[in-house]
Amino acid sequence: MRAHSSSLASRDSPILCYVTNRRSLPAATRGDPLASLVRKIEVIASAGVDWIQIREKDLAAGELATLTREALQAGRTQVKGGFAATRILVNDRLDVALTEGAGGVHLGENGLPVAEAKRLVEKHAPGEDFLLGVSCHSVEAARSAAGNGASYVFFGPIFATPSKAAFGAPQGLGALSEVCRGVTIPVLAIGGITLENAAACWAAGARGIAAIRLFQEASSPSAATAALRELMR
Repeated sequence: MRAHSSSLASRDSPILCYVTNRRSLPAATRGDPLASLVRKIEVIASAGVDWIQIREKDLAAGELATLTREALQAGRTQVKGGFAATRILVNDRLDVALTEGAGGVHLGENGLPVAEAKRLVEKHAPGEDFLLGVSCHSVEAARSAAGNGASYVFFGPIFATPSKAAFGAPQGLGALSEVCRGVTIPVLAIGGITLENAAACWAAGARGIAAIRLFQEASSPSAATAALRELMR
């Protein structure tokens, strides 16, 4: 596995990550929710997001593998002179991510240890362009993840959001700034991120943002993506 955290940290543009949730799609109650999600992934990839994290925890391995395969295809967007691929990350299921050739895995704070995940990646996909991400909710957890070989961390929730209510009160921008100062790998802010507060996360030291609703519910994902890049420039 190549070391990517230094190149990620040196980026001068924000990393924008869409986290999927097919159950909250407006069309999820009509027809095939997985097909609806694939169409949404294609639209958001075409809008220019950098990463898409497949976070559909209730899917069986076979269904998740099929979704990942279709997301990888949907993430290939045509650009001048060829194609550009949005990086597809798989939540938790390292086996699916490796088997399907995804761009990385995103681990829960209490899931598969980073060091073990790194060992498995180096064994089964040596030299591959593969990221190991971890969700963290404290400075200590972020430092541990970085020390064990994580490529980046998600930190949050920064602001109030229904999807992160189980983690308690929002962490706030002060805690985000502390985590960003405490590790050398990129930190992405997550939890209640909007067009109105994204720039504050960037100013606090985050190298990007991750969100569900910001991208999934946008009337124009392309406009939202362009606005984020302008705000966080």
